[in-house]
Amino acid sequence: MPIRFDAADAHWRVAPLAAFSAAQKDWLTRGGSLTAHLRTLGQVRVRVTREAVDMPWSDECAALGLAPRERAWVREIVLEVDGVPFVAAHSATPLGASHGVWQAMRRLRTRPLAELLYSDSGVARSALVSRRVSARHPLHALAAREIGETGSACAHAPHAFVARRSVFERHGKPLLVTECMLPALWAYLAESAGKASAAHTSHTSHSARERGPLGHTASRAHQVAHQNLPPGAPR
Repeated sequence: MPIRFDAADAHWRVAPLAAFSAAQKDWLTRGGSLTAHLRTLGQVRVRVTREAVDMPWSDECAALGLAPRERAWVREIVLEVDGVPFVAAHSATPLGASHGVWQAMRRLRTRPLAELLYSDSGVARSALVSRRVSARHPLHALAAREIGETGSACAHAPHAFVARRSVFERHGKPLLVTECMLPALWAYLAESAGKASAAHTSHTSHSARERGPLGHTASRAHQVAHQNLPPGAPR
């Protein structure tokens, strides 16, 4: 199904920046539901932080086909994994669409937006685009607030966050979803990768230690047995 709306612009790009880590490139380009991907890491909870009629961000107007100062329905949530904020998300749709095609968005409460987006074959999605988000973008303040409120190990907001977005379209009406990955997600993935690598190294080392002495002993036993055979005995 062709889609009229595009989330890309001069800053939001389809190809992730080359400087991004392998894990960042992976999560920035994963299709399907981000909530479902997070569930592979632990128990996911949706915490709604704001739902209101508001002005869309300056870089959202074109993606939503809105005129300057045209209002939108905005929903902001945090996706927590085992109680730790991993993603801060900001979604916006034209105000009229929030009373029509996307009216179910207003009734989600603590249910994930994915329930609307991936259960309807009539919904089309644009390409995923991503960027670094600095303090000049309002998404940075939204994400930094979550880090400060949780008092987690990542207590200080980074200079820039990594974020992605895409436009969902249903019956010609857009819904823009922007997802900002928080430092706790990258820390979790790095720790998991480190544990997996350590476990693999330990297993390899343990296997080598087992094979080494046993193989050496068997070889020596074979040599000794041959040395003790009487002259002329088959070897």
